[in-house]
Amino acid sequence: MPQNTNLSALLAQHEGDLLSEWLREQASSGSRTMRVLGEKDAREQSARLIAALRTGLASGGTESIDGSGWEQAREVLSGVSRDGAQTGLTPGETALFVLSLKRPLFALLRREAGGDADALGEDMWTTTMLLDRLAVYTTEVAQRTRDEIIQRQQAEMLELSTPVVKLWEGILALPLIGTLDSRRTQIVMESLLERIVETGADIAIIDITGVPTVDTLVAQHLIKTVNAARLMGTECIISGIRPQIAQTIVHLGVDLQGVVTKATLADAFALALAKSGRSVGNVAR
Repeated sequence: MPQNTNLSALLAQHEGDLLSEWLREQASSGSRTMRVLGEKDAREQSARLIAALRTGLASGGTESIDGSGWEQAREVLSGVSRDGAQTGLTPGETALFVLSLKRPLFALLRREAGGDADALGEDMWTTTMLLDRLAVYTTEVAQRTRDEIIQRQQAEMLELSTPVVKLWEGILALPLIGTLDSRRTQIVMESLLERIVETGADIAIIDITGVPTVDTLVAQHLIKTVNAARLMGTECIISGIRPQIAQTIVHLGVDLQGVVTKATLADAFALALAKSGRSVGNVAR
């Protein structure tokens, strides 16, 4: 096993040349990391990683990068991975940022080894295993970041897909489009209850015209939302009950007793106005 401190000293001695060769390797390999992050940031992060490698190697351990000696390297790679994931790099492309260091580093090791083939072999093996571990770390961070981005985008889309609209004083409408599942139903319920508190609405129309199918689970979700609104003192009207959906509900034996339903949003709005003592009519000209 080579002395890690010797490798650390080698990096310190040739840091400037190694950085220049590594940047050329990144540029010539067509790596998207440099293009996405920008040449300035790529240079800065590359220089920081070489310095972090010196620190980690000097700490004496290369079998794992979990120790305190590799904290700086993990910090640099976490930043590169997160920035790359947020700007569209795949985990594999982010890993290439680390792996592109192999060629210039191996060239440096060969120049410094002279005729000692055994020492060169040990150094190259240690370097290979170390860079592979660092590359795996980047993919893990990049994948976690991508998952977080996807989850955040999904949550934002769910919020955008469940708008609660004020149709009239005291009347709200919640048009639903797409499939209802437990998670989305929770967001629907929270959005509706929040708007009820904000507006003090007496009537809320839940329109399911854009819901493709209604099964037992969807019906149960709707009933839970209606019951939650009732506890807040708001009466709910479900609109958009097409003939096919009506037949499905009857076939499933879902009990909608006590829930007011209408075929269209217009019918539900007219009923809501009537319940609030209002009506809409033509204005004589």
